Parts: sequence; structure tokens; C-alpha cells
Amino acid sequence: MAKKAKPKATKAAKPKAAKTTAAKAKPAKRGVAAKSAPAKSVAAKPPKVAPGELVTLLDFVRYAVSRFAEAGVVFAHGTTDPIAEAVFLIGETLHLHPDQFEMFASARVTTREAAAILGLIERRIATRLPAAYLVNKIYMRGVPFYVDERVIVPRSFIGELLDSHFDGGDTSLIDAPEAVERVLDLCTGSGCLAILAAYAFPNATVDAVELSKDALAVAARNVAEHRLDDRVSLYHGDLFGPLGEERYDLIISNPPYVDADGMASLPAECRAEPAMAFDGGDDGLTIIRRILAEAKDHLTPDGGLLCEVGRCRPQIEDQFPELPLLWLDSEDSEAEVFWIAAADL
Repeated sequence: MAKKAKPKATKAAKPKAAKTTAAKAKPAKRGVAAKSAPAKSVAAKPPKVAPGELVTLLDFVRYAVSRFAEAGVVFAHGTTDPIAEAVFLIGETLHLHPDQFEMFASARVTTREAAAILGLIERRIATRLPAAYLVNKIYMRGVPFYVDERVIVPRSFIGELLDSHFDGGDTSLIDAPEAVERVLDLCTGSGCLAILAAYAFPNATVDAVELSKDALAVAARNVAEHRLDDRVSLYHGDLFGPLGEERYDLIISNPPYVDADGMASLPAECRAEPAMAFDGGDDGLTIIRRILAEAKDHLTPDGGLLCEVGRCRPQIEDQFPELPLLWLDSEDSEAEVFWIAAADL
């Protein structure tokens, strides 16, 4: 089923452009803050906005962008720029899916809605909590997921790669998604990748493992809300520990990979997330080494491993020069995810 990795890097085919700014929100690199204006002191009281000064959804987007820039807000949680973040928060306040925002961009906002939007903008600034925590939602590939402070805010590139490299097309690393029968998601967190895998591989059952019981409770909620209890099974444990001798056609993982220096410099927004979801040890490879060492014992002969590692490529290639890793690019990342066939492990 799986195609062997080649030592040379490849560029992923780009999916069709999303319809709206919010839908195009880039996944932020874990532990790396997106660029923003230098932090400035924020007034104890936010500026007053008189009724009628802001009228349309776009007016509120402009206002939010200005406030975020003034306050030096950091964007590192699914949206990596102030416009996308503003669109996301405003859309959620008004119960609009990201794909609907453009349709209503010039629509007028009621007084009650305006108060709710302005309040949320100020909460984002004052608390420095990720926007997803404020509304308990995040979208990946247009699919909504529940999130709260018990889990890292999902922002993996693997969701896109499942669409672009596992669809049976010209750039596919497998022959046919229908042939995939068993998938494993390690370090599942909120369960979003396990759920996206269930959608990508219609004939597959998916096992998802998570060390944090709190995170596993969030994953269970998402599995239930997507009505996938019969196809996605959740396990509490450390990597392959709770799985026995089970084998899979595909293993996916977005494990902790932030090194010690990165952990020490996390912005306030990232420090609001569970530290264990970031911490990859001194060099960022503590969990990745274990996955590489144990994955072959849990893959079918034609299976493969898809693993996101952030900016750890140099360290991995230095420590594992014998592995023919295939480094994949997504629309918004370069060589932050590798693929390797079971036969090459």
C-alpha cells in the first residue's frame, strides 16, 4: 500500500484556495509565535466605541486588527495574522461558519451583537488566551472541533497532507485511501487528526492514544460530536504502550517537539496551553526518537509513518542519517513533516 520514501524532499500539491480569510487561516508552528507588533502597554479601560461608529462586519474586523496591533497580541494558534483572527472571533460571535463570512461581510451588526464582539476582542487582549479557548472552537480543514485549556489548540499540517498526499492521486503516498483499514494517531490531544483520518479513509478504524486524561476527555467529546464512536477508539497511555501488538496501515503523529530554548521563550498565549503538549526535551526529539524506534513493530509491511516535527529536521537528519525520510511541504510549511515507509524503518 505505502510507497517507499525517497531521500530527496518533495513539494506538496497545494489544495484549492479556501473561500474566506478565516478558512485560509494558517496553522501556526508549535511554540513559535507569529510575527506581531511589539507589545505596548494597554490602557486599563479599552477605548469607548459609540453606537453607530462601527456598522458592518468589516468595520469590526478593521477595529479588531487595530486593537490587536496596538496591544501587541501574538498569533500562534491556528490563525497567524490579525485579520484572520478577527474574522474568526467575529464569525464565532455571530454564529457564522468561516465559509459564510464573505457573504455577510457588508452586513450590519446589531447593537447587542456589537457589544458581544467588542467584549470578546477586549478579552482576547486582556487575558492573552488563545482565541480558540475564548470560543471553545477551532476549525481544521473547515471541520469544527471543541477545545479548551485541557488541550493544545490544534494547528497541525497533517490535516492538509492527508488531503494532498493520501488521496490516491498523482502525489499520493498510498495507492488508494479505501485500502487503508487501520490508522493510529499518537499524541492525539483533542482528537482532531484522528477524526480527520476517519473522514479521509472511509473504510478505516482509527485508534488514538493520549497520555493526558484531561485531553482524552476533550477528544472523547469531539469523537462523540462527530458521531464516530464506532470507528475511532481512544486509549489512555504512553505512545504504543496501551496497544499491545496491534499493527496499522498508517501511523500519524504530531508529538511534542519544542526544545528547551523554545520552551523558555514561549509567548503568553502558548503558556496558556498544556506544557506537556509542547515539551520535547532538551533538543526537542525525546518523543520523536521513541516513535522512530518503535513504529516498525506496529506497522503492517506496506504501512508507513507520517510525523510532524516542526523545525527539528536538522537534528533528526544528524541523528538518523540512515533513514530515507521524505520531507513534505504543505501550503504553509516547508519540511516540517516527514514520511517513511515501514520497510525503511
